[in-house]
Amino acid sequence: MVAKAVTRAEAAGLVLRRLREGGVDSPEADARLMLQHVTGLSQLELLTRPSEPLGAAEWHDLEAMVVKRLKGVPMARLLGWRDFWGLRFHLSPDTLEPRPDSETVIEAAISLMHQRGIAAPRILDLGTGTGCLLVALLTEWPGAIGLGIDISADAVATASRNASDNGVVERATFRQGSWTEGLSGPFDLIVSNPPYIAADEIAGLAREVREHDPLRALDGGPDGLEPYRRIIPALPRLLAPGGVAVLEIGAGQHRAVRDLAAGAGLAGHSSRVDLGGHVRAVGLWP
Repeated sequence: MVAKAVTRAEAAGLVLRRLREGGVDSPEADARLMLQHVTGLSQLELLTRPSEPLGAAEWHDLEAMVVKRLKGVPMARLLGWRDFWGLRFHLSPDTLEPRPDSETVIEAAISLMHQRGIAAPRILDLGTGTGCLLVALLTEWPGAIGLGIDISADAVATASRNASDNGVVERATFRQGSWTEGLSGPFDLIVSNPPYIAADEIAGLAREVREHDPLRALDGGPDGLEPYRRIIPALPRLLAPGGVAVLEIGAGQHRAVRDLAAGAGLAGHSSRVDLGGHVRAVGLWP
């Protein structure tokens, strides 16, 4: 990319070519988002005013984004946000990017609450990160209240901001803590997307993940199951009568998590697959 006066349409073409040459997976979508980000315009506005020049500051910011993207920085990190369940969530260094697979947890939770006739659940979100699970669920049930726990103060602040931006801050509390320590309940619904990647598998993850998602949100210990060993034994004392827990799991972990649950006295069990056909969410109850 050369520093010269260009129109928005020309800039879009230059960015797209660079991203394609750099082997970026989704160059068209990324180029569009970059132009929208630096100009502050919608896609429709860009399409209807393509011949207007790109400002010098906009060009500088655009070029910086392209360079970082070619170095493997994910688009969501460049933008500072990612959409999830139709809502926008700001990111921070200590938060995992919300991903479509995690919407399986939301779907499972809604289904299980509906089956039990619970229309205003008390919700606990363990390892809340951006707060995406708790905030999304609170938007589904106007009478629900929730508590999000995360070991990171940065994540707690980010989740609080996201709750405010999405209009549920008065029904959401976020607190720094380690999993279930110091909690008493009862909760009608407990959700969690804990770290579940085995430690020796992290080096083989995509560069965008291993270099830019927080390690603490990925590393599930030697076999990827350590957080479940912390969470599951506490579920019986934290769940209200009729309550359920919905946990996100990694591919191939279904049987191991089910066995841990059975050992903790959680006889009830359900599962839900993601778009890739993997069991991604498990429901557990006494």
